[in-house]
Amino acid sequence: MDVRRSGVDTPIPLPPRSLREARVALAGLSAVFLFEMLDNSILTVALPSIGRELSASTTALQWVTGVYAVVFGGLMLALAALADRVGRRKVMLVGLALLAAASLATAFVTTVEQLIAVRAAMGVAAAMTTPGSLALAFRLFDDDGLRVRATALISTVGLVGLAVGPVAGGFVLAFAPWQVLLLVNVPVAALAFLGIRRGIPADRADELHRDPVDAVGAVLGTAAIVLALVTPTLFVDGGAGSPLPWLTVAAAVVVAVLFVVRQRTARHPLLDLALVARPLVSSGLAFKAAASLATAGLGYLVTLQLQLDLGWTPGQAALGMLPQVVVLIGGGALIGPLVTRVGLDKAAWLSAGAVVCGLAVYGLLGRLGYPWIALALVLVAAGMRVVGVVAGTNVMRGLPTGRTTVGAALVDTAGEVATGLGVAVAGTILAALFTGEVATATWTAAQTAEFRQGVTLAGLALTVVAALLVGWGFLRARRVPSP
Repeated sequence: MDVRRSGVDTPIPLPPRSLREARVALAGLSAVFLFEMLDNSILTVALPSIGRELSASTTALQWVTGVYAVVFGGLMLALAALADRVGRRKVMLVGLALLAAASLATAFVTTVEQLIAVRAAMGVAAAMTTPGSLALAFRLFDDDGLRVRATALISTVGLVGLAVGPVAGGFVLAFAPWQVLLLVNVPVAALAFLGIRRGIPADRADELHRDPVDAVGAVLGTAAIVLALVTPTLFVDGGAGSPLPWLTVAAAVVVAVLFVVRQRTARHPLLDLALVARPLVSSGLAFKAAASLATAGLGYLVTLQLQLDLGWTPGQAALGMLPQVVVLIGGGALIGPLVTRVGLDKAAWLSAGAVVCGLAVYGLLGRLGYPWIALALVLVAAGMRVVGVVAGTNVMRGLPTGRTTVGAALVDTAGEVATGLGVAVAGTILAALFTGEVATATWTAAQTAEFRQGVTLAGLALTVVAALLVGWGFLRARRVPSP
């Protein structure tokens, strides 16, 4: 292995000069992202089987999937800060071991409460591994072009898992118990563990920092994120007229304010807010949030529209989402040439702009028929595909070496919170305008008109929010010269 010498004459492996040289490490990192994308998508098709076998209520089934997202999103920031102190590779390897153990425990589950506990443990494992995958991929190379190509490759593997997960899950359930769908995480975790252990060197002391962990800040930050992630579900379930969602919003705002105050006054803050204010970091987070909000909100609205308004079967609705799936998977080949041609920063705001255009098309023209819906799906997916890679790379570029895992966690947290916000905006507007139960077998003419008005207003509301985020990101990005 080629090495160079540090200032204390310690051998340091030279960074890979191509993706081929880093194939072992990339295989491990891709397996991590595959787990994140595959996990909930493949489990969703098994919920009816889980409900019957474990005698689970509707609320319990919601928590089977929801507890994973809440724990995952809530702990990312705190565990990422820990990884920047003790070692990103070390924390990821421990997380992968926890993932394998939790997945194996699925074979012994006999109650829905036990399954929820297993899912919570898997959320902890995801919080330990997912931010590190972006941080380690960034640290693996010293060339921005290779970093973008590596991140695009890793995300493509994950998106393939997201696309084929429900189909594969349905096929497996035809001849195997639902536990098999979670046991598949064991070989995935083993592949990731071996690839990262063999392909990525341990963190050096000069790449970490030794500030004490801000425990109070970690608690406040986790609480704020958890409340923000729970709120959308409360809005969709209870509607805008219920007091509980609004109380949760108020609690989230109060805790978030306390977190900011703590970070401004703590001697060793969990998250240095001055780093978040850096132009590259703030613009990247804004673009990521806009893309995640658009993807989640549009997916929620289109799924309902195709089946409830247009009368498509679930299978037909799945086919109707194919334009999005094709672009998400196939678009990876276009990211490298686009970045080479226009630069990282311009690629970020161009792709984020495509997301806004897609939402605008849906809000203004989506009610006119499927061709306009398909165009909106393609535009949003194309923008999401690029910005998901480029925005994360820009955030990493804007941070010191010792804060990259926190930066990756910020990117993922921005995406998780924005995803919840997108569903909350869409679901709340529909609930406010639609009279009766939206999932009834037949609608009156008045209900059909209400639904279509709700879809239009929700699409336009998402467009406005996404446009504000993209505008802010664009203004921040203009302060940084393109590399």
